[in-house]
Amino acid sequence: MIPYTYSLHKIDNPNSFGFDANDYSRFKFGDDSVAKKFGTELADGFIKDFLEDNCVNEQLVVISSPYCFIPTATFAMKNHFVNRLNRWLSENNRVVIQEAKIHRTITYKEDYGELSAEDRLKLIGNDSFHIDKDFLTDKVLLFLDDIKITGSHEKMILKMVKEYGLKNNIFMLYFGELINSSIHPNIENFLNYHQIKTVFDLDPIIKSGNFRFNTRIVKYVLNCDFESFQVFIERQSDAFVEKLYDLSLGNSYHTIDSYLKNLNYLKNYIKNKNYKLI
Repeated sequence: MIPYTYSLHKIDNPNSFGFDANDYSRFKFGDDSVAKKFGTELADGFIKDFLEDNCVNEQLVVISSPYCFIPTATFAMKNHFVNRLNRWLSENNRVVIQEAKIHRTITYKEDYGELSAEDRLKLIGNDSFHIDKDFLTDKVLLFLDDIKITGSHEKMILKMVKEYGLKNNIFMLYFGELINSSIHPNIENFLNYHQIKTVFDLDPIIKSGNFRFNTRIVKYVLNCDFESFQVFIERQSDAFVEKLYDLSLGNSYHTIDSYLKNLNYLKNYIKNKNYKLI
C-alpha cells in the first residue's frame, strides 16, 4: 500500500507560501471563515487535479487529523472540504462522502510546531491512534491535514494503517506542504503565531461570529500566565468560559500540572458566577 499524496500549496520559500500567513494563523486559532476558505480551496484543487480525470467509484471516507476530545483546526477545514466535495460528487452522480475518526491518546503537551523532524517523531511516538477498521472495508480513505512539515504525523498514521492491516487505497491530503528540506520545521510555528502574539489577540476571532474551539486555542489559553488568564477570562462570555472548562476536562487537561492554576481559577470563576445567579 503506497499512499497518494496531494497538497494544494507547495512551500519552497520561507517568505512565500501560496496563502496568507495571517489567514493561516487565524485558522489555527479557530477562525471558521478561514477554515471554510481553506477547505473549499483544497476540495476544488483535489477535484480539478485528481477526481475530474480519475473515476473513483468506491465509497470515499474523509478522516480528519487525529484528536482525543477537542477537535483540531483541521476538523473545521474538513467540514468545508466535505461540503464542497459532496456538492461536486452529487452533481456528478457519485456517492457522497462518509466520515471516520482517528481516536488519539495524547502523551505530551509541548508545542509541536517548534521542533525538528527527529524531535517531533520522538514526541508523538508514544501516542496511540485507533480507528474502526470494519467500517473502512473496501472504501477509499482520504486522510486530511492542514499542513505537512516533516511527515511525522503521516508516519504515525501509516504505522496505524499497517498495524490494523488496512488494504484500502489511501490519499494523504494537505492544504500546504513543506517541500524544501533546507527550511527548518519551525516555519510551522512562524505560521501558527503569525498574527497571534498574546492571548488578547484571540479576542477579534472569538467575537467575530465565526469562532470554533480547537485543541490549539484551548491549550494556548490554559498555558498563558495567570495574570493574563484572569483578565482574558473576565472579558469572555459565560458560554465561552463554560465551554473552555468543559473541553479542558474532556481532554484531561486537569491532570497536567502546568494547567492546574488556571483551570482551578476557571472552575471557581464558574462556581461563583452560578452562585450569584441563585
